[in-house]
Amino acid sequence: MKLETLMLQGLFVACLAVSALIFGAMLTTTPASVRLAAGNSVSAILLTAPTSCALPPDGVVCPQVGG
Repeated sequence: MKLETLMLQGLFVACLAVSALIFGAMLTTTPASVRLAAGNSVSAILLTAPTSCALPPDGVVCPQVGG
């Protein structure tokens, strides 16, 4: 009975430690979009912009080039 209690306590401590590490990582990670906005660099934003059309002016479909 003592061995099972120690194993359960060890498992609880391990799960608590992993959960604390994951929670800490979620709090300290900064998304790429926030880093780009904070940089105030127009060239960096333009470099990450997609080169293909997201939505053409007519709003129907993107044309296939060389298709």
